[in-house]
Amino acid sequence: MRLAKRAIDVLIASVMSIVSAPVIALLALAVRLESPGPAIYRQTRVGKDGRVFTICKLRTMVQGAERMGAGLAINEGDPRITKVGAFLRRYSLDELPNFWNVVRGEMSIVGPRPTVPVQVEQYTDRQRGRLAVKPGMTGWAQVNGRAALPWAERIELDLWYVEHWSLALDLQILARTVRSVAGGRGLYKGEAGGWQPPSAG
Repeated sequence: MRLAKRAIDVLIASVMSIVSAPVIALLALAVRLESPGPAIYRQTRVGKDGRVFTICKLRTMVQGAERMGAGLAINEGDPRITKVGAFLRRYSLDELPNFWNVVRGEMSIVGPRPTVPVQVEQYTDRQRGRLAVKPGMTGWAQVNGRAALPWAERIELDLWYVEHWSLALDLQILARTVRSVAGGRGLYKGEAGGWQPPSAG
């Protein structure tokens, strides 16, 4: 079953990497024309079994946004988000380069979204079970609320996926992802959703 999942990942990601290449090139040009800085945003994320890797996305915010304002917390209307970036986020087009990560074996099409090291450092032993599978471009938490969910609830949904994984479940998540992207729900954390950095002292 796991070999079948990997075979499906490679097939879909390879085809999509080729098909989306012209789209990514055009979107990258739009990103560069609107704001200075690289069009492709790279960030360290934590993958399966705690191994770190570099995720690739189209940049949706001004360069250096992580060191400004709310840092990793992003909400609707955030002034750090560019106009092109808002469009990319609305239709999840910023994540098209994730297919490269899937081809390289760092990610899967379906799985828990990869988080940054500072977030993983706060996981409990139970929550580290989230790292038992490869992170995905979309996942169970993504189709059940995405960023609008409270952080602990998102992790619980991902743990449920890890414990109940099947190819049939992956297909269900893919179908629901299409509806989720079309509806644009859960893009931003709102008042109750998202991860909160630990308070100082």
